[in-house]
Amino acid sequence: MDLRAIVMGLAFAFMWSSAFTSARMIVADAPPLYALSLRFLLSGLIGIAIARALGQNWQLTAGQWRAVVVFGLSQNALYLGLNFVAMQTVEASVAAIIAYAMPLLEALFGWLVLRNRLHPLAVAGLVAGFAGVGLIMGARITGGLDVFGVLLCLLGVISLTVATLSVRVATGAGGNLLMIVGLQMLVGSALLIGPAMLLEVPEVNWTWQLAGAFSYTVLVPGLAATWVWFLLVARIGAVKAATFHFLNPFFGVAVAAVLLGESLGMFDVIGVLVIMGGILAVQRARML
Repeated sequence: MDLRAIVMGLAFAFMWSSAFTSARMIVADAPPLYALSLRFLLSGLIGIAIARALGQNWQLTAGQWRAVVVFGLSQNALYLGLNFVAMQTVEASVAAIIAYAMPLLEALFGWLVLRNRLHPLAVAGLVAGFAGVGLIMGARITGGLDVFGVLLCLLGVISLTVATLSVRVATGAGGNLLMIVGLQMLVGSALLIGPAMLLEVPEVNWTWQLAGAFSYTVLVPGLAATWVWFLLVARIGAVKAATFHFLNPFFGVAVAAVLLGESLGMFDVIGVLVIMGGILAVQRARML
């Protein structure tokens, strides 16, 4: 892994992890599903416009089109939609910790459902990772954690895990990276606008914080992070790229603590370190 790949991986981990903090800011002043649908619409249109300017086209492979639809549904509509709704009552750090346990769930589901063999290091990583999540959640629940919001976060990460196992397409290997990213965003926007109209009242409290957080989430986690991820996968492969996910719990909790003032207890710090170690062990085992 060269220096450029390391920089790209660190940049992706930070941008992706910061999304929960900006989302928490958004849902404080705007209905979550309307806001997320608009975010995907803007990110998608910007991504497609840049893709066309770079000479990219709509001629995707059948596998890439399938990935566009599946990830538009699972990652954008379900995973992020459920998390946006949950963060009306759940802190950004809690949502981030649950979401970034996905590598652990992916390994666990692969073993239980697909009968993939697990290296002993992966088994140890799974045990450690879930123990870390349990440590944090146990401490938070006694402090008044919203259980329904946590369940929404869990449903979101499970949906993304299932989709990741179902669709293994090298979308980053072709020449239409931004086009794929943009189309995924439009699929998510289209799928969310219906539930938003049925379930939410489009009332917005216009603030500078909302404007800044929304602009940031459209351009950085929404567009730049996804693009960097595909570039990273194309450069070093999905397995090596996924190693950077072990940093997500740390960045997610740290950004929420700095920008939102969310408290960090001793169990939170210990739990995050254990989760990071577990995710790293699972990813390293895949390289053996």
